[in-house]
Amino acid sequence: MDKIVRIGAGSGGRLDSALGIEQHLGSATPPDYVIFDHMAEAMVSIFLIEMSRDPDLGYSAPFLDIHILPYLQRIAECGTKIITNAGGLNPHAAARILQAKATALGLKLKIGIVTGDDLRPQLPALAKEGHREMFSGKPWPENMIGATAYFGAFPIAAALAAGADIVLTGRVVDSALALGPLIHEFDWGREDYDRLCAGTLVGHLLECGAQATGGTFTDWLDLPDNDNIGFGIAECRADGSFVLTKPECTGGAASIGTVSEQILYEVNDPAAYIVPDVICNFANLNLEQMAPDRVRVTGATGRAPPGSYKISAISDAGWKAAGLIPVIGIDAQKKARRMAEAVFTRTARLAESAGLPPALLTHSELLAAGELTPRTPASNADAGEAVARLVYLTKDVRAARIFGVECSAMCLNGSAGALFSPLAPSISPSHMLFCFLLPRDRLTPRVEVDGIVIPMVPEPSKIPQSPPARLLPPDTRPGGGPASVPLIALAWARSGDKGNLFNLAVIARKPEYLPHIRTALTPEAVADWMRHLFDDPEDHKVTRFDAPGLHAINFLLEETMRGSTGTNLKLDVAAKGMAQQLLNFPIPVPTELARALGDPA
Repeated sequence: MDKIVRIGAGSGGRLDSALGIEQHLGSATPPDYVIFDHMAEAMVSIFLIEMSRDPDLGYSAPFLDIHILPYLQRIAECGTKIITNAGGLNPHAAARILQAKATALGLKLKIGIVTGDDLRPQLPALAKEGHREMFSGKPWPENMIGATAYFGAFPIAAALAAGADIVLTGRVVDSALALGPLIHEFDWGREDYDRLCAGTLVGHLLECGAQATGGTFTDWLDLPDNDNIGFGIAECRADGSFVLTKPECTGGAASIGTVSEQILYEVNDPAAYIVPDVICNFANLNLEQMAPDRVRVTGATGRAPPGSYKISAISDAGWKAAGLIPVIGIDAQKKARRMAEAVFTRTARLAESAGLPPALLTHSELLAAGELTPRTPASNADAGEAVARLVYLTKDVRAARIFGVECSAMCLNGSAGALFSPLAPSISPSHMLFCFLLPRDRLTPRVEVDGIVIPMVPEPSKIPQSPPARLLPPDTRPGGGPASVPLIALAWARSGDKGNLFNLAVIARKPEYLPHIRTALTPEAVADWMRHLFDDPEDHKVTRFDAPGLHAINFLLEETMRGSTGTNLKLDVAAKGMAQQLLNFPIPVPTELARALGDPA
């Protein structure tokens, strides 16, 4: 009988629920591994701030406090191994706390650590090398404060081979958390590209917690027991095939729709998803609903990885202050907008009087008024309540403090109906993302298990490149018709940020719907429909990619995120809700299809 390795999703971020580890440990057959993703580009900024206050911080404290320490005894008893990037910028500090807890409980757990990704000591040398931002071409900024390299899965596999029960890493690519155990269990080599792609896909499906099993799914309202949504489990075989499922007696769903949405989440070109160990082709995948909550995934193919590591660097972009002004009563929305203007005007006046620099950027938006989703049919224009959200970016923290006071002051000298905000104005450092590439042979991951350094094979100086992936032919049959239905009647959709752009994937609910969707959703049509999201509405770029195996298309909308999550002042800072705005798009279809979908149009 084929060996099956079971990997469970533990968390999709530092603020995720402990429900996942509860479900996995409470199962009759706990997974062999549970992975916890706690890193993101914004997290590096948070860790840098924490370490400036206390050098013993810089790891994800919720991983210890919420996800692991309360369960350490049960983890040891069932033999489940834990893999996480929650080590952040200080894996050793997190390991010391874990080891102390294990010792106190009388447990013998080996802890592995992967480091070498933190490039802060190299910043002065890197600054002299003339690196430019890999997407925008901008030069190296003067105020760089941190940089991390995206490592792959082989260091994790090395730690497991040395007997580690828990592996704490710094900045490895998220999907490596699952690929590492699969390399270890199945002895995959560096040139097993198809299998490395399949293992990367396992990690990509599990890295966001419950998102592959119904979290943030288009049809979330229709899912059963979504208050107990099941965190995904991948049942993996040596040939790279796997089944995506979830713990028994849990809610949510493992379906073609939930899995397809997550496959395309935060992906640029589905045929060239680049990670340190392989360039993946997800465009030709085959998904099969074998049984309720069991989706078999096959068809992953890969090719040689790039010869460089991606580096995410962080520069100081000033201070970001944000405040809320709730208003109730007659003309609530008009009053909220006017008070927002007043706050910015008063802050500018007081900052100038104090000799402080003017704002770098300001932004305001009205919540629950349709401003964030202007293409949504429903209107809330006559509601007797509104909340103004204001954001102020400045070089000087003193100006940010003035702004915070002026936000709060509106409940005293603003409009009638202005209320005390339930949340005090927040002030936080703002950081700009700067990405570039470094040759692989300049960096070597460091692996330790219980303090013993595990030798690693040096990175190759050159990797022979493979030809581009061969795609299945896209479905280019013409669609359309005299009637129309909203896109949501024909498709699921998911969006997510990537630096200064976001992707928006559209997956046909049935293969026969795709020609109608593809005919209507041209890049030009999507750009026009979403023009309010571009930093410059008059200068917008949308690229469309096909994913024939998934009966899907994927759009990239560039110059939409005000630089990155660190400097984006919008409420939807990570583009999680952008796909919802496209689901109202009218898709021309034949009259009989519109009627079959319940729309007499």
